[in-house]
Parts: sequence; structure tokens; C-alpha cells
Amino acid sequence: MSKIDYKKISDQPEFEALLRKRNRFILPISIFFIIATLIFPVLTGYTDLLANEPFGNISWAWIYAFLLFIMVWTLVTIYMSRAKKFDKEADEIIRKYKEGEYE
Repeated sequence: MSKIDYKKISDQPEFEALLRKRNRFILPISIFFIIATLIFPVLTGYTDLLANEPFGNISWAWIYAFLLFIMVWTLVTIYMSRAKKFDKEADEIIRKYKEGEYE
């Protein structure tokens, strides 16, 4: 197995573009996840906003918690789909390196 010069690959415009695309995707999703997750204990611990019961004996806190599970599954599905595309682009960059296109 041949050694891969990661420094040479990381200097390529395609690699830098891939990193920018990945970061533009991951950063907003991560911020959204952190905020949505951390708001829950704040709203339940310091306000009565989620204490109301819109449906029978079910409070908004239970609904919010259930929606957090849906949010996580949705974000994971979106991330896995995009990660496959990022992996294909990374494989293409490595292929170009191995074929000697980055000299």
C-alpha cells in the first residue's frame, strides 16, 4: 500500500472546497441541534411555558421532548445522506492524487 501525502492533498482547491462545503453544512445543523436541545431544560426549569396541557393530561413539555426525538432522527438522516456525498467527493480527490493529477 502506497503512502498518501495528505499535505499535498490538503493544498488542492478541490479539497479546500470540500472542507468549506462540509463546514457550511455541519455548523448550522450543529448550532440548531445544540440550541434546540438546551432550550428544553431552560424552558422546563425556569418558566411555566411548557407546563400547559393542550391535550388532556399531556403537557407541552412531553410534546417538545417527543419532537426532540423526531428532530434527532431527521438530522441523522440528513447528515448520513450528505456524508455519503462528501465521501464520494473525498474518494474522487484521493483517486486523482493516486493517478498523479496533483503534482
